[in-house]
Amino acid sequence: MKRTDFSKILLTWYRENGRILPWREDSDPYKIWISEIILQQTRVAQGLSYYLRFMERFPDVQTLAAADEAEVLKYWEGLGYYSRARNLHQAARQIAELGAFPDSYEEIRKLKGVGDYTAAAIASFAFGLPHAVVDGNVYRVLSRFLGLDVPIDTTAGKKLFAQKAHELFDAARASDYNQAIMDFGALQCVPKNPDCAGCPLAAACMAYKTGCVEDLPVKQGRQTVRPRFFTFIYIEHQGRLAFWRRPSGDIWEGLCQPLLLEWEGALPDTEALQARLSGLLHVPSALLQPLSRPVRQRLSHQLLHASFYGLPLPDAPDPACLPAGVFWVERDEIGQLAFPKMLAALKL
Repeated sequence: MKRTDFSKILLTWYRENGRILPWREDSDPYKIWISEIILQQTRVAQGLSYYLRFMERFPDVQTLAAADEAEVLKYWEGLGYYSRARNLHQAARQIAELGAFPDSYEEIRKLKGVGDYTAAAIASFAFGLPHAVVDGNVYRVLSRFLGLDVPIDTTAGKKLFAQKAHELFDAARASDYNQAIMDFGALQCVPKNPDCAGCPLAAACMAYKTGCVEDLPVKQGRQTVRPRFFTFIYIEHQGRLAFWRRPSGDIWEGLCQPLLLEWEGALPDTEALQARLSGLLHVPSALLQPLSRPVRQRLSHQLLHASFYGLPLPDAPDPACLPAGVFWVERDEIGQLAFPKMLAALKL
């Protein structure tokens, strides 16, 4: 199939089936940028409400640049991959210093947290520049249509798919074409059980012809997942709770948490927990109160196991026994802080 035929079919399908999304209402690069960062690790159905809430609070780049990072993280709470929010905030300050949103692929690519895909998306959607996008949906469409079994998570695979994306790209309709192929992957050429019989590209699709649709795209291998075991202790005294901010260099950087005890191999039994806590805070471990059942949360490279306890103290704890950086918050002000998802969902 010729490139022009491929593009014509995609664009026809897009006119009839394309998603109506708020960041597509105009070509505002700020709206497009915010949406692309939110959707990097988030499905549209989940990310839409976050986008609307984020835009209501930060309607333009100047507002975002002037905001405090803690507030930005609060509005990101629940989306995960919080480095996206921190990078977004830093990039907003870059743009504010420039005085306007950069309007070339090369300058957009220099923004904090913006990679090849995001730069291509903003460049084409906002400015009509001829840069083909390659995201998960595009990998799937191209691998199936062209019958490519080179792993997409290898250097060779990324190079090959970038080349094929460029070869099929319709530069004259850059924005519509990129939106079309992404929506086609999201709605038509879906990961599991796609409707191949009703697909307008079926006649020329190599995967459909050879019966290997479900086998493509190929990935090199699974990532190694590291288990971690956390116990969170909510220390409370006279209606105030003790919190710390997560350090840099680990998950959830900059978010809030109560006292954290990390363990090797497994969550502790009650006796081990009481012994460690008594040695740390020098308070009666009998005051410990389970707050919920242990939970698990899967991150990209980690599997977290967590337990949660309350520790109401009749007397103020010795500050020397608490880790550095502690701050105390009234119960009715806790909602103003940004927490990791597993903590935000906990009912105190």
